[in-house]
Amino acid sequence: MTLLFQLLVNGLIVGALYGVVAMSFVLIYKASRIVNFAQGEFLLIGAWTCWWLLTSWQLPFWIGFPITLAFMLAFGVILQIVVLRPMIGEPIISVIMVTIGLSIVFQAAMKWMFGVFAKPFPPIFASPTMNLFGLEVQTVYVMSLVISILIMAGFGWFFKYSRVGLAMRATAFDQQVAQSLGISVRHMFAMSWAISAMVSAVAGVTVGVVNGVSSALSFFGIKVFPAVILGGLDSVIGAVVGGLIVGVLENMAHYLDSQWLNWGNMYEIAPFYVLIAILMIKPYGLFGTKDIERV
Repeated sequence: MTLLFQLLVNGLIVGALYGVVAMSFVLIYKASRIVNFAQGEFLLIGAWTCWWLLTSWQLPFWIGFPITLAFMLAFGVILQIVVLRPMIGEPIISVIMVTIGLSIVFQAAMKWMFGVFAKPFPPIFASPTMNLFGLEVQTVYVMSLVISILIMAGFGWFFKYSRVGLAMRATAFDQQVAQSLGISVRHMFAMSWAISAMVSAVAGVTVGVVNGVSSALSFFGIKVFPAVILGGLDSVIGAVVGGLIVGVLENMAHYLDSQWLNWGNMYEIAPFYVLIAILMIKPYGLFGTKDIERV
């Protein structure tokens, strides 16, 4: 029971991180109807940038981390303006193929710049673990949980009360109507990519501190995809719920596999099995909007 409770707590903490990255997926999709298959590479670039600042420039984490977030914010804006803005008006499948191409280019660039082997972060906390309700939990995971909750609360306030957030919601609802009301659709697109890149960097640094930084970090984006589809591709709340469900499922599957099944790969594939089952019952996800078309 102690192991089960430990895995449940780990699942909720990792699930909150999944939820944050899933919100980044949803943010871009709601604003531009694009599924960004380079989301995992945003995590990778953010992690490598922070690692480089801490190791090459010897900056403390509390300085290097904010610089990383600022860099990723600018990186998202530049990427949208230079690469994706010229694709406005093109078929969606063309834009999706561009994001797949960006994923490959970013992967190759990171391997060329930093190598293919995992590199550990320098020590950040005085104690690598801390006691939480009688359980030993890595300090960075507790930090990520706090940051994830703050980001989720920030997203809620941003979309409900801020002018930019309301403008982004209007753009997601109807681009032509938003433009007729004086909202710059191009600026909203750039803002969505910037916020998505910055938030993904938070997750990338967190996972990198725990497991080291390597190209395998980009696979995190693929692992989050079931959470996005599960919650609903256009629902921010669904992204959070889907992330928590996938995080808990992974750890419960690990518990089941280690105790009884001994298959060895349930941790990786369980979310995808549940994804298929949910989509057979609710094709738009748990909180997704049904799209009814008349033909």
